[in-house]
Amino acid sequence: MTASAKRLYTAKVRTTGGREGAALSCDGKLDIRLSTPGGSGSGTNPEQLFAAGWSACFEGAMAIASRKMNITLPSNLAIDAEVDLCDADGAFFLSARLKVCLPGLDRDVARAVVDAAHQTCPYSKATRGNIEVKIDVV
Repeated sequence: MTASAKRLYTAKVRTTGGREGAALSCDGKLDIRLSTPGGSGSGTNPEQLFAAGWSACFEGAMAIASRKMNITLPSNLAIDAEVDLCDADGAFFLSARLKVCLPGLDRDVARAVVDAAHQTCPYSKATRGNIEVKIDVV
């Protein structure tokens, strides 16, 4: 973090047991069981958590971008996030897709909002150049 950066928030979560364990935030608002994707456990998995976090953050970035562009986002907008856990000869990696639905918004306007959000969303910045990402306006 640079000297001029201001920390806005720190999430604190303790995870025990890995993919078959549990995660609890220091404030108790997150208290979940974890399970391996496709396994018999009843918990969520890190890929689902990443998809939920990124799509929620991305919607916030779209709200900021749309305000700057004097565009009103539809109240029924939705983001479908897909995060893949991949394996290439024992080397695990992620890839991801966001499918952004902005009903009633002109396609070019919607694309401009999505592109602006992708430049400012912290999750988008974290993934840029690190994993394969595709963002579609549907």
